[in-house]
This record gives sequence, structure tokens and C-alpha cells, in this order.
Amino acid sequence: MTNLFSVFDPSSSILNLSINWMSTFLGLLFLPSLFWLMPTRYNLIWNKVMTTLHQEFKTLLGPTSFPGSTFIFVSLFSLILFNNFLGLFPYIFTSSSHLAFTLTLALPLWLSFMIYGWVNHTQHMFAHLVPQGTPAVLMPFMVCIETISNIIRPGTLAVRLAANMIAGHLLMTLLGNTGPSLSLTLVTFLIIGQIALLILESAVAIIQSYVFAVLSTLYSSEVN
Repeated sequence: MTNLFSVFDPSSSILNLSINWMSTFLGLLFLPSLFWLMPTRYNLIWNKVMTTLHQEFKTLLGPTSFPGSTFIFVSLFSLILFNNFLGLFPYIFTSSSHLAFTLTLALPLWLSFMIYGWVNHTQHMFAHLVPQGTPAVLMPFMVCIETISNIIRPGTLAVRLAANMIAGHLLMTLLGNTGPSLSLTLVTFLIIGQIALLILESAVAIIQSYVFAVLSTLYSSEVN
């Protein structure tokens, strides 16, 4: 019985310090920022990012868009961004590198745009299949090409995000695995290379989430 209840003893293996009580304060991390007296710098930066994205998506959607329709794309950006960034930490599963995750985001969005467009703006959707100024001879071919390019859109959205995530992580893993077999000088270069790759991957995490959100916005703006 003594051993059974010993898991509740406030001690840890790190320098024999009782830092288990730190878990008491972890709950404060989940408190919304509204409870604080003043917004933090992180809060101000995030608000700035969200406002900028909202303005940009609003411009892309055009004046005919529904009020508040940018929120879905801003939320999409945030979700993908956090997933991409968390994947850069060790022992955290990168969900955005799997098609099960990326297709789940891309396919329903594209499908809902298509259904809405074909039901409410059928003539407009047909007009999109033939670009302006196309010669009469090329019209059947253009319809085929435009239809195929439209159908593969969710696939390209999903594969682009997944492939970019996989490529960077694979490269880092392959380089990291060669470390034990290298000399000290080469290991130094390897670490510098890995740090540079990590910075690049951080940039890719932001860029890919932005690209996904912007392309989704552009696809929805074509419908109206």
C-alpha cells in the first residue's frame, strides 16, 4: 500500500527537487487572456496577425462576400499553423503531414463551394469553364482542361501541405541519423545545417498555412 500511494509524493528525479508542485500553475495557461488586466505582447502580436489576415481575405473575397466569412479562413490558418509548428518539436506527432488531415480540411471546403456555386450561380459557374477570349475551336478543350483543374484542386491543396511537411522532416531526420558515424568537425557542420533547416522549416510552417488559407479564399471568391 505504501508503494501504491508513493506516486503522489511531491518529488522528482531532477536534482531531487520537488518541482511537481509546478503542475499547480499549469492550469493558469488554459485561462483565457480576458481574465488578465492587460493584454500580453503575445496577445497584441496575434491580434495584429489576425486583423491583417482578416483585411487581406476580405479584399480577396470581394464586396459581394457574406459578412464574417473571413473567420473560417483565419481559423483554418491558425489550425494549420499551430499543427505545423508543434510538429517541429521532438516527440510530437505532425498531423499536417498526413493526407487524412489535409484532405479532411480541403475536400469539405471545396465541395461546399462547388455545391453552393452550382446551385445558386449556375450560369456564373458555366462561364468560368470558358476563359474570356477563347476561340470557338478551342472551347471544348478548354472546358475539359478547366473541369480537370477544378476537380484536382482539393487534391493539390492537400498534397502540397502534406508533401512540404514530410519533405522537411524527412531531411532533418536523415541528416540527424548520420550524426553518430561522423567526426567531430563534421558534426559541428551538421548541427549548423540542422539549425538552418529548422529555421527554414519554421518559415515553411507559416508559408504553407498561409498558402492553404489564401487558395481556399480564392476558390470561394470564384463562386460568387
